[in-house]
Amino acid sequence: MGTINTFLVALRKSCTRVFLFFSFFWFLILLGGCVDKPEPYEPTPFSLEIPSFFPTYLNIPEDNPLTVEGIALGRRLFYDTRVCGYTGLDPDSMMSCATCHKQEKNFRIGTDDPRFPGGDAYGLTGQYTHHAVMPLVNLVFNHEGYFWNGSVYKNNPNVNARNIEDIVLMAILAPDEMNSTAAKTIAALQTDSNYPEMFEKAFGTPEITMDRIKKAIAQFIRTLVSGNSKFDRYLKGLETLTPDEMQGYILFSTEEGADCFHCHGGAGTPLFTTNLFYNNGRTDVFNDPMDRFSVTGNDWDHGAYRAPSLRNVMVSGPYMHDGHFKTIDEVLEFYNAGLVYSPYISPLMHKIDQGGMMLTPIQINQLKAFLHTLTDEEFLTNPKHSKP
Repeated sequence: MGTINTFLVALRKSCTRVFLFFSFFWFLILLGGCVDKPEPYEPTPFSLEIPSFFPTYLNIPEDNPLTVEGIALGRRLFYDTRVCGYTGLDPDSMMSCATCHKQEKNFRIGTDDPRFPGGDAYGLTGQYTHHAVMPLVNLVFNHEGYFWNGSVYKNNPNVNARNIEDIVLMAILAPDEMNSTAAKTIAALQTDSNYPEMFEKAFGTPEITMDRIKKAIAQFIRTLVSGNSKFDRYLKGLETLTPDEMQGYILFSTEEGADCFHCHGGAGTPLFTTNLFYNNGRTDVFNDPMDRFSVTGNDWDHGAYRAPSLRNVMVSGPYMHDGHFKTIDEVLEFYNAGLVYSPYISPLMHKIDQGGMMLTPIQINQLKAFLHTLTDEEFLTNPKHSKP
């Protein structure tokens, strides 16, 4: 009998141990289910500082909001020559976005670049770009389409040509620019051990994709806002214009003067462009397959191109869609006495009947003095926009 009791006691202890073990096991499982999983990294929203008098309607897609981390990544990619899909080569023989968009030249090439004499851009294949490089300035305020002919626009039925993100992708893949492929560009960037963490902070995971590359660079480009020139400070009452600068402003802003304001705006259009497209009387022969007509099919758009912003215009040569004029003096001489009539001339070219503005040399210099007031030195040297 004693033996049976001893056995029963041992059995009870054993069962208790088993019960406690399984109870603790299930407790751990339940506890694990209650512990919150770590949240993915949330990028920090970036609030773009909009200069005084500028429009507040911004071209920022819902699927690519500005973030601190996205902009930092985009800035690094903008200056990284490996975006062109090559590694191990002399960086000077490769290309980045900054190869053709230099900060000190208003994010254009300029006319004195040793790689591109005269400012005529070409890609890694040696093929020249069809049109001159446009400045990457104040693009976040543009809702009228991009490029000289506006072929990249919001409602374009071609899903690959709607916004800045698509322009970035086009630049990476185009034969007359970087001539890369998605696989080459991604592989080249994967050689940098810093990128996985940067992509994770910007987009939630460390994966490098073309979609993320174009979105990050587009974010950085949207922060390239110029709005602190002498003229801006004059409008805010912080600085005064010289008599010649003021007279140049009057010439710029009146039909009796230089009649520039219709296409480039004035105090009422602080971007100094309407972002619209005009035939400005350069020629009466229209054989460019990529003018505005190629986009709209509207006969009135033969020979029409975007009126670019005049902000930082004094450092933005070469000028016109084809880079024909290398200096601002050549541009002003053309508008002063070189206009060519055609049936497609913009009706806003009010001086066409007399061949141009017909200003005196003194007035031309006054107009130049005003254009100098549109130079934003802070923007051209801002370390936030420079190579990291």
